[in-house]
Amino acid sequence: MKILNFILSIVLGLSLIIACSERELDTSFIDNATAPSEVSVLATVSQDNSGVVTLTPSGTGVSTFDIVPGDGSETYTNVQPGSNIKHIYAEGEYEITVIARGINSKTTESKQNLVVAFDPPENLEVAIENDGTLSKTVNVTATADNAQSFDVYFGENDPDEPLSANIGETISYTYQDAGLYTITVVAKGAAIETAEYIEEDFEVTAILQPLTSAPTPPARAEEDVISIFSSAYDNVPGTNYFPDWGQGGQGSSWAMFDLNGDEILQYTNISYQGIALEDGTTVDISAMEYLHLDVWTTDVVTQLETSIINNAAGTVTEAPVTSDLNPNNWTSINIPVSAYTDQGLTVTEIFQLKFVGTPWAAGTVFIDNIYFWKEGSGTESIIFDDFEGSGNITTWAGDNCGMDNNYTNPFQEGINTSNTVLEYNDTGELYANIRFDWGSNLDLSQYNIFRLKIYVPSSSISGSQPNQISLKLQDGTAAEPWTTQTEIIKPIVLDQWQEVTFDFANDSYINWSTITTAPVDRTDLNRIVLQINSENNTDTVIAYIDDFNYHN
Repeated sequence: MKILNFILSIVLGLSLIIACSERELDTSFIDNATAPSEVSVLATVSQDNSGVVTLTPSGTGVSTFDIVPGDGSETYTNVQPGSNIKHIYAEGEYEITVIARGINSKTTESKQNLVVAFDPPENLEVAIENDGTLSKTVNVTATADNAQSFDVYFGENDPDEPLSANIGETISYTYQDAGLYTITVVAKGAAIETAEYIEEDFEVTAILQPLTSAPTPPARAEEDVISIFSSAYDNVPGTNYFPDWGQGGQGSSWAMFDLNGDEILQYTNISYQGIALEDGTTVDISAMEYLHLDVWTTDVVTQLETSIINNAAGTVTEAPVTSDLNPNNWTSINIPVSAYTDQGLTVTEIFQLKFVGTPWAAGTVFIDNIYFWKEGSGTESIIFDDFEGSGNITTWAGDNCGMDNNYTNPFQEGINTSNTVLEYNDTGELYANIRFDWGSNLDLSQYNIFRLKIYVPSSSISGSQPNQISLKLQDGTAAEPWTTQTEIIKPIVLDQWQEVTFDFANDSYINWSTITTAPVDRTDLNRIVLQINSENNTDTVIAYIDDFNYHN
């Protein structure tokens, strides 16, 4: 029996070898891989006057590193990610070169200055400040003579493990709680002695209100929207946004928050808060498909329960739907009206809305753009690409940007439960974008609205937070299309599907040339370019795009 099994194993192995030899392996993903990014080297000098320096390279998409010490000695080759090397330097100043090699031998080079001085660090200067956009996040930068690196003890944990960086760089740390902390900075060089700076009672602050407005709602026909609170549409008149249903007894309060002229509803210590239409007024939302609202909160309120309340035939009924909130960001929520009718609620005479926070009466929420909406029944559209096999584009291209237009949707939720999307992968290259050429020049006098869905997970970001997407129209036949392009820039939010509309007839646009003709009057545009973040931005980000359409 053992002999038979052995023979069968040999036959199976030969079959696999023959099958593989007859089939050409697809290795195109290796050729298309981008060069490594975020390449750097941390130089840690031993504090014993020995001149021993530990060099720890790092980067994204790296197969191996080469390290050139910069003192004329031999290069260290094939250093594996996660490893380090130790090198002995004489006293002096050096420039270290680290070369990161990707899976396809594409390389990225980075340099780091090194100071080896057996004199102790001097003239230590430290900057400690709260981050302007990230709540409870502190940035620390340190410079000093005769120092190569510095450690920061942030004083939140016991034992307090430091974070380290090269001198002159910035270390960021996010606290669990706002409050007063003692922050200690230690500058280190090749000498045994160090230089220390202590900041006692540094106040770590939480960002308690939005710094930017909610995403701008798309242009919709009057019959396709019933607005309760939004500056983008005409609201139902006579609406009371602060009816007192006894919330004050729960410790709750309310206000109209003014963000640079943009009014936003603010509910403090939200227990339950209502919105009431004018007495005797109701709205029929049975023809609408979604209830939309944008919500901003800190990390206190984790969920918002939204109820719509009906008064059909004098009988008051309501139904709730609970939505998760993304802390310290705008959460765009689209609740299907069917989520209410499936609970048995009649929606022909809606006269109130109610919001309940979780946890109860513990945090503040800001709410904007409350409206019911449906897809435009009278809108003519051309599907550029829905990435499910329907559409008119087969020639997507990436410029300094990786892309996959047949990527399994990793976030089948919210307003997008489709199976396949386009993955946009910016590994830190300048001008990273994706594009395609339309078969003929665009007729913007007839079709001037471009609409897509986008999801940017915060976990994919390295560097500053991406906060915009731009759509550019170019003449793809010109030698330098960027000099004649027209561009619209729109804000984006993280960790949720968001619909973005670019309206070249009504939105503010940028003309990048001496051409002053409005986009709708131009007939020389045939290339569509999408870009996350601004040009000249070397941060990395992955985004997912779906349902790209062209409307009248």
